[in-house]
Amino acid sequence: MMPMLAEIAGNFHVGLAAFGSAIGVGIIGFKAAEATGRNPGAADQIRNNAIIFAALAEGVVFFAIFLAK
Repeated sequence: MMPMLAEIAGNFHVGLAAFGSAIGVGIIGFKAAEATGRNPGAADQIRNNAIIFAALAEGVVFFAIFLAK
């Protein structure tokens, strides 16, 4: 019974991490588009920062997968 509960809990926390990461990447994209609209001259810097921050947000899922196994 306990291994089954541990497997369910592990899958649940990976799912929550993926859900949170998806929301974070969406917010990053939204704010990057908003910032580019306000200042088109800084589009390159905004895009680069958005890519870096999106990668950091998605890295949380890899930690969750690593901890689940």
